[in-house]
This record gives sequence, C-alpha cells and structure tokens, in this order.
Amino acid sequence: MTEATETPCVVLSIRKAGVAVVELNRPLKRNALSQGLIDELTGVLRQVNRDATIRTLVLTSVDHSPFCAGADLNELAKVSTAEAFQRGWLKDLQDGFSSFGKPIIAAVRGFAFGGGFEIALMCDMIFAAEDARFGFPEIKLGTLPGAGGTQRLARAMGRQKAMEIVLTGSPTTALVMERFGIVNRVVPAGQDVLEEALKVAEVTASFSAPAIRLAKQAIKAAETTTFDAGLDIERALYYSSFSLADCEEGIAAFLQKRSPNFQHK
Repeated sequence: MTEATETPCVVLSIRKAGVAVVELNRPLKRNALSQGLIDELTGVLRQVNRDATIRTLVLTSVDHSPFCAGADLNELAKVSTAEAFQRGWLKDLQDGFSSFGKPIIAAVRGFAFGGGFEIALMCDMIFAAEDARFGFPEIKLGTLPGAGGTQRLARAMGRQKAMEIVLTGSPTTALVMERFGIVNRVVPAGQDVLEEALKVAEVTASFSAPAIRLAKQAIKAAETTTFDAGLDIERALYYSSFSLADCEEGIAAFLQKRSPNFQHK
C-alpha cells in the first residue's frame, strides 16, 4: 500500500543498460520505514527480480535525502508483542532481500540508522558518502535491532565490535565501516555516491546474469553453512555453470582473444 497522499514511497528507474535504481522516497520523514514503504519496496524487489532486462539494482535515497532513519516510530509505537509475532514484523523485508537473486548495491547518503542500517547490510555491496554515518540507536529506545542487524553485524565485524555499536547506540563513520569491510568504498566529498555505485553496477550488469546469480548464491552460502558445506555448494554451482551458453561463449572468447558476447543464458 502507499501513503495517504498517494505519493509513492519507492521510485524505480532505469539508469544504464541492465541497471535499475530504487530510491526511498519519504524525504520529509528521513525515509523512515513505514509499512507502506516496506510493502512498496518488497513489491519492487519482486518486480525487478522477474525482469530479465535488469541485471543489477542500486538502492539509494531520493534527492540527496538521508538514506534511511530506521523504523517509523509512529507506527512502531502501536505494535504490541502479540501483534509483532502474529504479523512477523519486518520479516517481509528480510524475505524480500534474501529472495532477490541479483546484485544489490546500496548507495548511502547522510545516515543509515536502525532499520536503514539493516537494509544496507542486506545489500551485496555498500558505497557510502564520506560524511555518512551508520548505527543502531534502538537501545536508546529500550529495544534492539530486529531485522537481522545483530546477526549480520556480528558476523561482519566480530562480536566485540558489534557489542559496542549495538549496546552504546553510538553512530559510526563510513571510514570505520570501510576498515571493517562492511562499506566497500567511501566516496569523497564533491563526488556523487550514486554515480560511483552506478559505475560498479554497470560492470556487474555486463557479465553473464546466470553466472552472477550463481556466484552470489555461493558467497551467501558462507553466511549460513560450515566451511566444508560451503565448499560443496560452491563446487556444485561451479559445475552447473558449465552448462551455461555464456560459459561456453566466455571461454571461446578468451581463447579467440575477443570480447565475449553474453546472452544471459
């Protein structure tokens, strides 16, 4: 559903060949996560996932507004424990990202706090403006991250650093996030973080779409399996890529010293 004003909470556009941009569009609310925004975002993710012409997605905020302030507290204040369990509060958001098979690059301006930080962590890469801030302020409200933030942060940074960020609620700089490997690239002042993210998105979109899907699946397996199980999954995916027409074309192009012409099949 959309907001009462009927203004879309999420804007989808095509910027370059094979690349889509999704912008969070509640700037007056600092792009806080209302249920309307979540419904629109997950709907757009499903739409893009089905569209074979789109091979990479960049997620950002509209008109240089902050990336996302987290949950809309006006809505959160009305959700009881019983209702949260019944509705599976925020599970639809996690499911939307986990079922998305194409690369997602977050382009973060301003700040990504609470649920906004969690959305960034759900993406496959994070580009951040130099002055961007990240954090989980939920502890200051008497609660904690609830869309995978504690789990993803601890896996990415280690238990001790995750404890510091979550238990103090203090914001952290983009440079610190880059040092811990969470932010891929910090974009200096004067450069547009979205444009920098689009450059990488265009590169990934130029490669074989099914091969990219298999590679993403293999990397994600490292988060949920043991090392040995991950090796088995990787090997199976690797072998399955041999049946792709794009793999045949890629090898032939290399041997013939020419650029490959991937058909994404």
